[in-house]
Amino acid sequence: MGRKERSRSYEEFNDDDDEGNKQSAGFFDDAIELDREETNDSVSPEEEEEDEEEVRESSPPMRFSKSCLKNLFMVVLIFIYLLLTGVAFFLAYQTISDFLEKLNHPVMSVTYKEVDSFSPPGIALYPGRAELLSCRHHFHDYIPPLVEPGTHQEGECVTQDVTYDGPFSNQTMRKAVVVRGPSDVRNKELIFMQFSLNETEEDFSAITYMLFSKFSDLTESENKSDFMRECERNYSMWTFSGGFRTWVKMSLVRTSGKSHEAVEFRQESAEVKYNDKRPDSEKNNQLFFAVFEWRDAFMQDIRLIVTANPWNSVAILCGVFMALFKAANFAKLTIQWIIKMRKRHQRNKARELNQIQ
Repeated sequence: MGRKERSRSYEEFNDDDDEGNKQSAGFFDDAIELDREETNDSVSPEEEEEDEEEVRESSPPMRFSKSCLKNLFMVVLIFIYLLLTGVAFFLAYQTISDFLEKLNHPVMSVTYKEVDSFSPPGIALYPGRAELLSCRHHFHDYIPPLVEPGTHQEGECVTQDVTYDGPFSNQTMRKAVVVRGPSDVRNKELIFMQFSLNETEEDFSAITYMLFSKFSDLTESENKSDFMRECERNYSMWTFSGGFRTWVKMSLVRTSGKSHEAVEFRQESAEVKYNDKRPDSEKNNQLFFAVFEWRDAFMQDIRLIVTANPWNSVAILCGVFMALFKAANFAKLTIQWIIKMRKRHQRNKARELNQIQ
């Protein structure tokens, strides 16, 4: 009898527990349904389904690890955005700096043009008290032996005498003998000139000369004095000494700048001592020998080239601005995603609190 009563009371207790559990379960189901009805107006169906899945499937440790990963990912995205922005600004600054540097410092392009002949240059000689004894054309680098050096001989050169005031002092009178230079570079045409100086009060004896690009510029000039004055102002002066044969090899250099073009001569000279075989009575007259010829058949052309290409710079800047636009769009999406995740986290937390209460 006692066992039956005990078993009966135990069954009744279990039945009471089952009814209490059912009532509790029904209470929480009603609370969850009420919360759904309250949040249905502010949450879309898709977000509600995602939240329910997260609530059902995620345990507290799992939610904590996901939150850490999301925060870490957010920091990485912000760092990438800042990095892309910094790189874009650096590329824009570097592109503009390189363009301005190339624009202000053009490079020099050197080309060589082969020619069969040059325009005869002008060789302006300033002999002073020296006298031009002879001037002859020869070819193929051959100069015949001297015949009666120190005496006047028949000349073949075209010359002009020009007197003008010095470019740096009006009180200085300059007297120049301008000789038409060689032109046939293929046959190695040269001009051999001989000067004689009877006596001098100077310690050193030398004759000054100057080269300009075309002898025809002088002959066609209306005012030869002004022309020679400008030549002396703009061109370099050289000298050759007495008692030597000075061999001058010329080369022409044309330089094209931004606004004008300039022509200059470069020269290589070699001196050989003259063995004077004249009688001692005739050696009082100092002899000068000069040879002028072209060095080679190439004319050097120098041009200043601006390597800064504005189209390349514009293309690079467009790419930089596109990268900045993409980075800004990326930042916008990142911020929207952060706000969305934050709202979802707050909503889930509020739901959990409601369930506990």
